[in-house]
Amino acid sequence: MNEIDDEIFNVQKISIRVLEPVANVTPFQDATMGPFPSFGLSIIRIEDEDGYIGEAPVYNSYTNILETCLFPILFHCKGIPYKEFFPKLYWSIRNEGFKGAASALLGQVDMALYDLASRRKNIPLYRYIGGTRNTVKIYGSGGGTNYTLQQLEDEVRVFMEAGVDCYKMKIGKDFGTNISEDIERVKHVQRLVNNRMKVAVDANQIWSCKDVFKFIDAIGEQSLCWIEEPIHSAAYDQIEELCKQTSLTVAYGESERTSKIFPMLANCGVGHLQPVPTQFGGMKEWMEVRDLSKSRNLQLSSGGYSLYSTFLMTTADDNGMIEYLYSLMFGLEKYFLICPTLSNGQFHLPESEGLPVRIDWDYCYKENKVIREQIWEKHQVSNYNPLVTM
Repeated sequence: MNEIDDEIFNVQKISIRVLEPVANVTPFQDATMGPFPSFGLSIIRIEDEDGYIGEAPVYNSYTNILETCLFPILFHCKGIPYKEFFPKLYWSIRNEGFKGAASALLGQVDMALYDLASRRKNIPLYRYIGGTRNTVKIYGSGGGTNYTLQQLEDEVRVFMEAGVDCYKMKIGKDFGTNISEDIERVKHVQRLVNNRMKVAVDANQIWSCKDVFKFIDAIGEQSLCWIEEPIHSAAYDQIEELCKQTSLTVAYGESERTSKIFPMLANCGVGHLQPVPTQFGGMKEWMEVRDLSKSRNLQLSSGGYSLYSTFLMTTADDNGMIEYLYSLMFGLEKYFLICPTLSNGQFHLPESEGLPVRIDWDYCYKENKVIREQIWEKHQVSNYNPLVTM
């Protein structure tokens, strides 16, 4: 295992490239957002003075936070090891808060630095952080609330043919007002898969506890693998009350941006923790949730840009899972020169250096798929100066 703490990053250039959104396999809607006809990807590229590059997915609409807080530190920490400058990055976003976009941006920059470090060492990132296997279990995800029964069947078959043994579908149709149809859709999928695949559901925070129990009573606690974000993700008192009243595993975490919330979720009775690496406050924070899951004997899974997230899950127990939201993620794979492959219900990571995903920039530029690019160089960015306003 290589330790990033002593790595030195003399950053000379940073860019953000925005790729053209790709049409989804099926237009997608959940309980509280959508429909999404397409899905996009933006990449931050960090280049050091020796020409090594690290990349990661990034939010492209919050450059003010990057320019004010993070980039001045990245550019002006020459000769300073990671263990000394990362705390500067971390505390630079204090007044932006650790529960929103600033924390996610910090983690996206962090992922790019990890990618750069492992590329310099010429080893896969999963091995750089101590992973000992190149496969991770996945669960199939999709089942938009707008799907017809036929579209549900088609998507389920895609996963079953790939050897996937768990399928998560959306509930909370019509902003949570059509529970009867939710019940029928879930039962339809359960009849389709029979005992060949487990079924989980995701309400995207739309329901009240009363609604949740109406749904559970109709479906049966034992017939579901878990229920995800059934009520508002910030209503911790209600989450705790819900967990006390059901034996069904309750999942939360994808709406959080810091590991500091997860012990409270565990104390509330949440049995399935879901930190999302591509929108989380750093790689070590994700590892803290991994360790919490193990110490409390809780289920662990991660979604987001799932092909990127795979490298971290190689360091978790074998039952850790990656969410593969096929309808949104599959189309993006045309942009990838290298990426994990799916077979027998697992993602198989490549042995190339760095992250398990590499963008085919030659293709993207040749086909005019880079729709916007912004570049920052060291001489253009001033030293960090905390900006405090009331």
